[in-house]
Amino acid sequence: MTLIEADITDLTHDGRGVAHISGKAVFVAGALAGERVRLRDVRKHRHYDEAAVEEVLRVSPDRVAPRCKHFGVCGGCALQHLDPAAQIAAKQRLLLENFERIGKVQPSAILPALTDSPWGYRRKARLSAKFVEKKGRMLVGFRETNGRYVADIERCEVLLPAVGERIAAITAMLESLEGKREIPQIEIAAGDNLVALVFRHLQPLSDADTQALTRFGQANDLAIFLQPGGIDSVAPLWPAGAQLNFELPAYDVTLDFRPLDFIQVNGGMNRRMIDHALALLDPQPSDRVLDLFCGLGNFTLPLARRAAQVVGVEGEAGLVQRARDNATKNGIANATFHSADLAADQRATAWAKADYELVLLDPPRSGADAVLDYLPRKSTRRVVYVSCHPASLARDAGILVDKHGFKLTSAGVMDMFPHTAHVESIALFER
Repeated sequence: MTLIEADITDLTHDGRGVAHISGKAVFVAGALAGERVRLRDVRKHRHYDEAAVEEVLRVSPDRVAPRCKHFGVCGGCALQHLDPAAQIAAKQRLLLENFERIGKVQPSAILPALTDSPWGYRRKARLSAKFVEKKGRMLVGFRETNGRYVADIERCEVLLPAVGERIAAITAMLESLEGKREIPQIEIAAGDNLVALVFRHLQPLSDADTQALTRFGQANDLAIFLQPGGIDSVAPLWPAGAQLNFELPAYDVTLDFRPLDFIQVNGGMNRRMIDHALALLDPQPSDRVLDLFCGLGNFTLPLARRAAQVVGVEGEAGLVQRARDNATKNGIANATFHSADLAADQRATAWAKADYELVLLDPPRSGADAVLDYLPRKSTRRVVYVSCHPASLARDAGILVDKHGFKLTSAGVMDMFPHTAHVESIALFER
């Protein structure tokens, strides 16, 4: 094994340190900017190499002891060794670099980072499960950092405690099942009223196994769902008719959702993000608002409490139906919803032809470039863009500025995923 000393100059988008050796970039797992490390080669590529830290010779003042004993093996977190404030600063730098390099724009002002508790925050997650014949035991956890194996973990510090503190108990319960080899994954979905575990199973489970799952749910106050097939096959095992929801008290809104529906992973940050987005968008009682990629109404229904009319558009038909149901449940009559593929040209639709004073965008990682080909219209004075991928936001910022004549007024990061390399951000564009 060859050991090499190197200085770490930066962090990659996935949280690894960057060194340059003989003119070639080397991405170093476990290293932080400003450190000098002794590293070992892991894998060579044509344009870059990958390595891992063997020893830290000069320690960054931002290095902290990871709280989780599985850090470095489990791939669920990438930055537990970096102080949370430094994590935010690194994500803010990455956002601004993307604006400059990709979008050729810069915000007039940088918004203060939006943060919440960095531990026990994840209310949505997918854990892998595998019975390892050679070990004669079950593994439950995120994938390892190399992605090939299931990490052998006992607890998780970023999952909400109702699940994170029970990983070992879930593992032991699965190990006792006759059908343990037929359960490859567990989805975690938590509302304000219930915490649910969804067990995917490849073959029908025996009565004894379903009874064991039910007893586990009852003993631990966890709702148990089974998924024998696709998304539509998910059904509650216990309690019968279990329904998840979360509340947005500031807007007198309660949102029902199904366990596999998309909701924001971090419940506390979601509330703060909605407040933040509405403050930037500043809807007036006479405004018409277009909410694109609206999901089950996370922004749409709060907006409807402030504006004259809100139109939500979403590509997944099931989420659109849930959004309509949520509007009805909350007594909101000034929000309408449309199911449409926003990666396709929708300019001929009535909703796309209408005029809106305000637009909110919350697209997936791929961004919103397709819809920005024809929206927003001239009547739109303000756009708020919520992003989960800084590169696509930067590209789309360039479109809004260069093609549509907007100014990038302000932008900043939101720490939706502490201790990971995910960068969630928000930007305000004005005429």
